[in-house]
Amino acid sequence: MLRPRSPTTMGEAVVGSWQESRAGSPGASRLLIERAHEELIAGNLDDQRLLQVRPLVRESWVRSWRGRVGPEGTPRIEFERDELEAYRRAHPLASAMEMIRTLLLPGETDDSGVVIAVGDHAGRLLWIEGDHQLQSLTEGMGFVAGANWAEDAVGTTAPGTALTLGQSVQIRGAEHYNRLVHPWSCTAAPVRDPETRRVLGVIDITGGDDAVSTQARLLVDATARAVESELMVARLRARTDTRRATTLTSRAKPTARATLHVLGRDRARLEVETELEEAMIELSARHAAILLMLAVHRQGLSAERLAELVYGEEGSPDTLRPEMVRLRKVLEKHAPGLVPESRPYRLPVPLETDAHDVLSLLDRGAHRVALTSYRGPVLPESTSPGVEDFREGVRGALREAMLSEASLDVLLAYADIPEGQGDAEALRMALEMLPARSPKRAGLVARIERIEAG
Repeated sequence: MLRPRSPTTMGEAVVGSWQESRAGSPGASRLLIERAHEELIAGNLDDQRLLQVRPLVRESWVRSWRGRVGPEGTPRIEFERDELEAYRRAHPLASAMEMIRTLLLPGETDDSGVVIAVGDHAGRLLWIEGDHQLQSLTEGMGFVAGANWAEDAVGTTAPGTALTLGQSVQIRGAEHYNRLVHPWSCTAAPVRDPETRRVLGVIDITGGDDAVSTQARLLVDATARAVESELMVARLRARTDTRRATTLTSRAKPTARATLHVLGRDRARLEVETELEEAMIELSARHAAILLMLAVHRQGLSAERLAELVYGEEGSPDTLRPEMVRLRKVLEKHAPGLVPESRPYRLPVPLETDAHDVLSLLDRGAHRVALTSYRGPVLPESTSPGVEDFREGVRGALREAMLSEASLDVLLAYADIPEGQGDAEALRMALEMLPARSPKRAGLVARIERIEAG
């Protein structure tokens, strides 16, 4: 539970020594940091004590000082009650507040031992919830809904500096630029639009020393990523509803929507929606390979190159043409807007595939949604060279994202699918991320030992 010390205890401990998080170098005492802060406020930017302050904090202090931010005082209130309510209702993060509460506030919020704040892209706090006693204490420094806690307004803080840097940030006690905030510590992470990557807002935990633990940072980061994934899911659902609501004025017009499903399927399925019908077409292995290659190579392919991708070295335009004739007949009946053009062979409109959807989600950082959408290898029984290359590309992109960017729960979910079950590196990474007393550790260790035993 992230419970701060009382203000009296914090004041008594002002000369106590504490260490930086593992992300930084060993830090100096709180007293030294306070002395360095005084020198900076006085304009002595070359004072050697400043070198003992974490670079992230020191650089933020300098930005705040150069921006003429006052070292004391409460932040300005940007929204009055009515304005705040209207702004919150329209904000993109309003729909994610229930998820944020569930992930960050354990049990009853009245005695949770933590204050959480959610702000917008400009650092204005919109929601503040959690332990009521802590809220009454933090209100004294202006930590209230409607207040501006951007770095250029109050100086170095976790929410403001996280927005400035576009990454998660932890600020301990005296590292805050504003002296009123010195009794508190905080961890914050920005939340981005899952498609444009534009910053939508920030999530912050404020409290005592526990609020800047490694676990706190992992929790806040994971919550931000979960919110982004939830926003992406809601957006995809809205688009699906919109596409289904759209009708064409005549049967002769092109296909309203077509998606090629190739993940985890021996026979591809073409899903077609038109004004008058929805159709599911099971494709032969050759037709599936041809359509997939045209979907991948949207700029078009020569007959020779398409034949090589579908048939391999023994393929030729003469081998390809009869299949193209048969494929055209299938599409003319159910999806006339998809009938391929020739010289070069290409689709007249982009063809969506479930595999491309997964790649797009990975690019946007929506790892949880991407993993859920990944239903298996691309056309696993296909021996077409082009399909094999694309299959490995999708599988490799998924694994790379899991190992380099995924949160612990997503990495554990990856370890349960066929691609991850035998991935010793992924299992070791999950093991390192698990808390020391997690009951899941024993199972992971056993799986790693089985893999290494051969």
